[in-house]
Amino acid sequence: MPLGAPDITAVKPVVAYIGLGANLGDPPRQVAEAVARLRELPEVEVLTCSRLYRTPPLGPPGQPWYVNAVVQVKTRLTPEELMRQLLWLERQMGRERGERWGPRLIDLDLLLYDGEVHRGPEVTVPHPEMHRRAFVLVPLAEIAPEAWHPVLHKTAREMLAELDAAEVAQVTPCEAAGK
Repeated sequence: MPLGAPDITAVKPVVAYIGLGANLGDPPRQVAEAVARLRELPEVEVLTCSRLYRTPPLGPPGQPWYVNAVVQVKTRLTPEELMRQLLWLERQMGRERGERWGPRLIDLDLLLYDGEVHRGPEVTVPHPEMHRRAFVLVPLAEIAPEAWHPVLHKTAREMLAELDAAEVAQVTPCEAAGK
C-alpha cells in the first residue's frame, strides 16, 4: 500500500446503489451475471437486487429494448475504487465502449453513494442523470423508495413520481434471471 493511502479495511462500510443495464445478446442473463460477479468483488456485499425491467432505449434509434435493474451494496471502497471495479467488470463481460448511449452488452453505473455528493474526474455521484431516467428510478424505488438524492433533496419515490414510467415493465425477479 502506498504511503499515505487510506487503509480500506479501516473505513466504515457505506451503502451504495448501482444501476445495471443491457440490450445486446441475452440481457436478462447478462444482468444476472453482472449481479453474480458483483457478489464476488472484494469489499462489496450485495444487499438486495430489484426485479428486472424491460425499458425503451435511450439514444440512437433502432436499438433493442434494455433490461435494467438496481442493486444495493455495502462497501468499504471509495466512489473511485468502486467505479474502477464496475468498469473492470464491464470489460470482463465483453463491453466495448463506443457510441454514446449506444447498444451494450452490460452497463454498470454508480447511482448513489452513502448520501454523499462527489465530483471527480473518474466518477460523479449522485449520477447526474438518474433523476431523469425511469429505467433507473423504477427499480431503485422498488428496493429503496426512501433512497435520498443529496443534491435534489428528494427520495427515489418522489423523483419517480415526477416521471412517466408507463413503458417500464417488470420482466422477472433478479434472483430468478438466468436460472
